[in-house]
Amino acid sequence: MSQAASRAKPSQDFVPIEQVRDGIMVLKDGTVRAVLMASSINIVLKSEDEQTAILKQFENFLNSLDFSIQIFIQSRELDIRPYLALLEQQLDMQQTELMKIQVREYMDFVRGFVGGASIMTKGFYVVVPYNPPSLEVSSSPKGLSSIFKTQNKGEVHISMQLFEEYRSQIEQRVAMVVQGLSRTGVRAAQLGTEEIIELFYRLFNIGELDRPIPLSELSNEK
Repeated sequence: MSQAASRAKPSQDFVPIEQVRDGIMVLKDGTVRAVLMASSINIVLKSEDEQTAILKQFENFLNSLDFSIQIFIQSRELDIRPYLALLEQQLDMQQTELMKIQVREYMDFVRGFVGGASIMTKGFYVVVPYNPPSLEVSSSPKGLSSIFKTQNKGEVHISMQLFEEYRSQIEQRVAMVVQGLSRTGVRAAQLGTEEIIELFYRLFNIGELDRPIPLSELSNEK
């Protein structure tokens, strides 16, 4: 083993997340974050009046916020393996040879279609922050991209009482964001603990979609 390999660190060491508790990320500087998954709108298919109304509602939503948010878009190549596995199950359940042939041909079609084109899926996320006023933290926006950066500040361990207070504050902000986005036709829902862990695991382990996610290693939930 080379000296460089021996010094290799797991990717989670570079993400300053102290723990994920009840669907809320607690960062090592004592601030907290919630992550929402949002739906999308194909605004090109809307009429001109509908487009104007949507953009106006979105402008009003942004102007109504007294805190920063970050909109994060994740593009990833479509993974058809779960779908093919489901088709394999359906193939075994077929009673007639004709149906088995049709299922096999459909599976071959899906493999060939996806293999001949790069099909991407997109995930839309909104990061909602809360910086407790008792902490000396930067007022600059911190979302998914910024929390990837290592922070040299001392770690802050939050008691259960403080966590409940912070959660109350961030849940109010989450409700405001969900309501504001709904006026534009965008549906949003807060990610839970395991969903947040999976999101970060996939971000840092591209190409390992078939590997089980080690929740016990990534989560410090208490």
